Amino acid sequence: MAISIYRLKPAFQDLLRPAVRALHRAGITANQVTLFACGVSVSLGLWLWAAPRSPAWFALLAPWLFLRMALNAIDGMLAREFNQRSRLGAYLNELTDVVSDAALCLPFATLAPFDPFWVGAWIFTAALSEMAGVLGQVVGASRRYDGPFGKSDRAFAAGALALAVAAWHPLPAWAAWLLPLAVVLTVLTTVNRVRAGLRESGA
Repeated sequence: MAISIYRLKPAFQDLLRPAVRALHRAGITANQVTLFACGVSVSLGLWLWAAPRSPAWFALLAPWLFLRMALNAIDGMLAREFNQRSRLGAYLNELTDVVSDAALCLPFATLAPFDPFWVGAWIFTAALSEMAGVLGQVVGASRRYDGPFGKSDRAFAAGALALAVAAWHPLPAWAAWLLPLAVVLTVLTTVNRVRAGLRESGA
């Protein structure tokens, strides 16, 4: 597996476990957490995209992206550790991630020096990489999370970029190349997931 922030997930889950237990005691389900995270992501992304905003508002993306990573871990822990796994939950987990990623990346298309084409390409390749991860299960392997630019890595990059926008907008012209670089890394992630899935399945 290529180097990725995803490798920090076990330690991150240990930090979240007290909160997960508290949510379970309060009667909160994994699917409710999943839908809440998606709802906030879509609302925030569309709010930043739909009308001209001060670049300072992009600072909201960074803490939300971190909180969303925590919520993504929490819903999985609730499902696994408190017998809340379901077929519906499996669909929601994958579909809402792709929708949320798209909504949270979309606002960058409104800012110079970013080209809307490359924002769209990043959204498309991100969805493709998650599809490649899920398809590991179709060929008899596990759900693949290989890097180097998986969901957690993309969230970190988008959060850092959002903070840069809030602090230094307009960004220098060379920053436009960050999105093509993100697309290349995401494509490489897709390739790694396909290769790892085939290798694991013995193909």
